[in-house]
Amino acid sequence: MTKGILGRKIGMTQVFMENGELIPVTVVEASNNVILQKKSIDTDGYEAIQIGFEDKREKLSNKPEKGHVSKANTAPKRFIREFRGVDLDGYEVGQEVKVSMFAEGEMIDVTGVSKGKGFQGSIKRHGQSRGPMAHGSRYHRRPGSMGPVAPNRVFKGKLLPGRMGGEQITVQNLEIVKVDVERNLLLIKGNVPGSKKALLKIKSAVKA
Repeated sequence: MTKGILGRKIGMTQVFMENGELIPVTVVEASNNVILQKKSIDTDGYEAIQIGFEDKREKLSNKPEKGHVSKANTAPKRFIREFRGVDLDGYEVGQEVKVSMFAEGEMIDVTGVSKGKGFQGSIKRHGQSRGPMAHGSRYHRRPGSMGPVAPNRVFKGKLLPGRMGGEQITVQNLEIVKVDVERNLLLIKGNVPGSKKALLKIKSAVKA
């Protein structure tokens, strides 16, 4: 069954393993995860649990939000996501989800919004090759042919310069190096999407 939790990216550091190996890790803080709703096939047409993360001030939430979280007897939440494929019987509305549900060595998928990089050329944005850099080339970092002359337009799907980053990305099969239950921290091997303080959705790996 799927397991899931929401968290906030703190930053990166490195840890030494018992065999002396140095591993780069991303630190994710995942405290105050509360189950706000259980969705069933009878009422919603599918099975899922809805989890809220990180309290926000009452002033910043509207009346429907307050009514929704009051059923779970908790404060309004800043970040709310659903997890499908879970064992509904193992969860109750208002229950707190903790990092202890994960174990060291477990494989996970992490979803977040990547860093925005602004307007970029097709070499950086799409990994295209540049032209010859000799002085006579006159074609260095441009996007290449626009296609046939006949339709008098650029075909859909042509890889061109534009805004890069700021998209939802899932990085699969990342390993949990350490679970710090006392401080509600997960140490994940390698990097995850987003800048520091970015909000993340962490769940069991689907391809592991």
